Formats: sequence, structure tokens, C-alpha cells
Amino acid sequence: MGVTRLEINLPALRHNYAYLQSRVAPGTKMMAVVKAFGYGSDAVAVAQELEQLGVFYFAVAYTSEGAALREAGITSPILVLHPQPDNFELLLEKCLEPSLYSKRVFEAFYAFAKAKSQQHYPVHLKFNTGLNRLGFAKKDLDYLTTELEGNQILKVASLFSHLTASEDLKEKEFTQNQITAFKNVADQLLPHLDYTPFLHQSNTSAILNYPEAQFDVVRTGIGLYGYGNTDTEDAHLMPVAQLKTVISQIHTIAPGDSVGYNRAYQSKTMERIATLPIGHADGISRAFGNGVGYVFVNGEKAPIIGNVCMDMLMINISNIPCEEGDDVTVFGEEISAVALATKINSISYELLTAVSQRVKRVVLR
Repeated sequence: MGVTRLEINLPALRHNYAYLQSRVAPGTKMMAVVKAFGYGSDAVAVAQELEQLGVFYFAVAYTSEGAALREAGITSPILVLHPQPDNFELLLEKCLEPSLYSKRVFEAFYAFAKAKSQQHYPVHLKFNTGLNRLGFAKKDLDYLTTELEGNQILKVASLFSHLTASEDLKEKEFTQNQITAFKNVADQLLPHLDYTPFLHQSNTSAILNYPEAQFDVVRTGIGLYGYGNTDTEDAHLMPVAQLKTVISQIHTIAPGDSVGYNRAYQSKTMERIATLPIGHADGISRAFGNGVGYVFVNGEKAPIIGNVCMDMLMINISNIPCEEGDDVTVFGEEISAVALATKINSISYELLTAVSQRVKRVVLR
């Protein structure tokens, strides 16, 4: 295609959705997490495809993300995981559903909804069972039951929590304690409501490792995009996003010639090098420079040499037949985001979501 682009493979998304559905109990519904631009891909394209497949709910991190989905025509329920009081007006305007995770946020949203003459506005209560990030504590249950009994302004759509280490089977005891703690919260709170919210605690790894934690709904993020947090599960999934670029220019350099800023790379022999129009402003960390990272050119591995620049990086193509204008794969089918991220002691999530919005998205249907 001649440009740096992120290819978003919707058939792969459909495959992953079907696989994850095959791993949940009949009747258990699926909430698709499409925050952070769909884990760096294209939240709108992903949500549109999943809505057609019949997904139950969407989840985003912030109100603005949910608003963007509404403006693109998404009509399914959308949970906002980390709403801020300054955005309640937009949240209400776009019919988004807030996670209420503390007394401060609960009281702020209750007062706002009451002032707006809302009735039975759907909200979600988040409980902290060990992640210690967001969520009500067990000691808040008395407060919540008092506030919710007979409440005509708010209606609890769901109770939920978040697992800390569901991908790490060495932490099985901790995870099972979290599951038990969440069950106890639900058992204490539900009798005080005259309706039944749905329950959800499982993320992608819990879907695969802890079927007892599936409850009514499971949330899946990284699994939809092709990564199951283990090599075994990755084999069942297909990467949705593939980052590609092109060769802008090829140089032949002599022994002793340097490449890039600060002369970080110096050639020992005659070498052919190529410059690519992608850099740390596009999400390719400087940590990949100086031989740590690599890309694929015509199916061959080409190491990154020198320091990664803001808009460009250089690779060694001495033993690779190629020409200016040839395609280059940064991650995708030939090298997974997991394999590349591991080179800098990172994770697929970080690499995927780091892809800059200036990189063109190309949706493959």
C-alpha cells in the first residue's frame, strides 16, 4: 500500500469472538471491552462488527470513548468504567452507564441524576476484591444498601469486580479468594434490591482459566484482539491488528560509517540499510533500537539498528533481497505483539495501544 498503516482484520475479530463464546457456559453473555481505541485498533469498526454479532454490552474507560461510539451509531448499552463527574452531562446526553466505585462518585452521580429528574438510571457498582485500584470495599455494603433500598433515581444494572492475576496460575489461591469475596458481596447486597442486577468479574484470562467465575456476563478485551496471555491460548486466536510500513530509502554504508542520532550504530563491514517511515511518535519505543527489536522484510528478520527516531527507524537488510517501496511488517502474522513486546520486557497491551493515531487505520472486512 505504500504507507505506514495498521491493518484491522475483522474476520480475525469474528474468529476470536466465536472462540471466546465457545469457552463460556450457555446463557452467559459477553461484554466487549473497546477502550483505548479498541486496544489501539479502531473502536468504531470493532464495535460495529461486534454489535452485528450480537454482543450484550460494551465497556470503555472514559465517557469520551463511549460518546464516540454513540456518534458512530452504536446503540448497545455502554458501561463507562472510570467516569469523572465533570463528564456526567455528556454521559447522560449519550445514554452511557457509569461505574460507581466510591461514595464520592456515587453521591455525585445520584445528585446529578436527581437534578436531571432521572428515574431508574442504569448504573454499575464496582467492588474492590484485591486489585486495590477502584471499587467499593466490603465495609461500604451497609452504606450502599441504605442508599439503594427504595431508590427511584438509580437502578443497579450490574455488580462487578476485577481480577488481579487470572492469567497467572501460580496465583490461583489469590484469584479464588477474589471470586469468593465477590460472591459474598453479591450475596449480601442482592437481597436488599427488588430486582436482580447481572454479575461480572471475568476478564479474558478468567474466561479461559476460571469457568466458575463466569457468572452472568464475562468481559473480554485482549482476547478479542487475538491474545490469550499464554502461548496455548494464543494458538486458538488470531491477531486483529497488523502494523505495516514500507522501505523509504536504501543506503549502502562502508565500514566505520554510523547510523542515526548519536552515532549509536557503527558498521563493521559494508552493509545495506533501509529507512522506514515509522518511529517513536508512532508507538515504536526507543527501547527497540540498537538491535533489540526487529521487523520482517519479505519474510526475513531485519534488526533495528541505531536509535529509533521520532518519525523513522533504520534496519539492517544486508542479507535480504528487497527494494525501496517494499512492505515491512512490524507486528502481526509474522511476529506477534507478544513476541515483540517481550523484547523490551513489556506486554502486548502496551505495544498495541501505543500505536499513534497518526498511523492510518485500514479495515479489512
